[in-house]
Amino acid sequence: MTSYQKKSVEAVDVQGKRVLVRVDFNVPMDEQGRITDDKRIRASLPTIQYLLGHGARVVLMSHLGRPKGRPDPRYSLRPVAHRLGELLGMPVRMLPDCVGDEVERAVQDLAPGDVALLENLRFHPEEEKNDPNFARRLARLGDVYVNDAFGSAHRAHASTEGVAHHLPAVAGFLLLKEIETMGKALAEPERPFVAILGGAKVSDKIGVIRNLLTRVDALLIGGGMAYTFLKARGYEIGDSLLDAEHVDLARELMAEAERRKVRLLLPEDVVVAQAFSAQAPRQVVAATAIPAGWQGLDIGPRTRERFEAEIRQARTVIWNGPLGVFEMAPFAEGTRHVALALAQSDGTTIIGGGDTAAAVEQFGLADRMSHVSTGGGASLEFLEGRELPGVAVLQDR
Repeated sequence: MTSYQKKSVEAVDVQGKRVLVRVDFNVPMDEQGRITDDKRIRASLPTIQYLLGHGARVVLMSHLGRPKGRPDPRYSLRPVAHRLGELLGMPVRMLPDCVGDEVERAVQDLAPGDVALLENLRFHPEEEKNDPNFARRLARLGDVYVNDAFGSAHRAHASTEGVAHHLPAVAGFLLLKEIETMGKALAEPERPFVAILGGAKVSDKIGVIRNLLTRVDALLIGGGMAYTFLKARGYEIGDSLLDAEHVDLARELMAEAERRKVRLLLPEDVVVAQAFSAQAPRQVVAATAIPAGWQGLDIGPRTRERFEAEIRQARTVIWNGPLGVFEMAPFAEGTRHVALALAQSDGTTIIGGGDTAAAVEQFGLADRMSHVSTGGGASLEFLEGRELPGVAVLQDR
């Protein structure tokens, strides 16, 4: 596992150079085009501020939403340029497009210490197709390329993979922190090493489970996917979520865990409800006794205690996927208790992006984790042991 040994932005001379930076400014906005959460913009500040402090001419590029390969004002990055300017305390020049003569001229006119933001990359279908010509046109805007968009590093797009073939390509601080923290946890974990997996479908996590079974001491399974494993053990699961195609696979994975002497913990008790609703009648039952017509929507108190005990004695914990329907208060307790146990741990605690990051954020515990990933899909693929195209293409240390 040496794929995380990548050259940092600090390894290149950026003085006076045009530095083309791929950032992840795919932020949520309301109907009025106001940014509702600027976490991703703030996460990019260390790299941008480093470049400005070292006299670079900074050219930022990002996608936003899914504009289907054509300009759409609802997905303009203009509000992002405004917010970034506020955070940096200086004007950020918003460019009308991401390629073309006008953009090239504007970039040439930047002085050292200036920042410009290109318009949404996905206004061009060539971006997601990783079109070589489009990648070359982007590369004309820089002398050095920096990828700081971990959330997009698992996609081989023109701005994440193609452009890196034309310029010296290095990692920004955010990307580096992501791959080094997770890379070290997977390659040289301090033990005991515990992984917690939740979320809805087994199919989303097959690769992750297979990879983690070769590395962890214990695997704790909750969330919607747990019911497929319970079914594989021969229990009735009522109307709980079932990934029917993968029941046999769940059985195989449990057998593999046993062969490898990995403790695989499934819920002992669950919170069930008569409907998928916060108002529905609910009760706590043994995981072996889910009544017909009821569905499991959270882990129960006994399971919480067992999971907490595993977390307490762990030195490294990776968590990907909520343990219940945490968006509804009656079914948030399992996820909240586990988040709290991680916050109180003195081991290394890594949160694998997406819904899990949203959950620890919602509970106000994100700051107490060692690392909260900014990339849902990217962190999943990383945990699977897959090479991320946007990382692989960067220069090695």
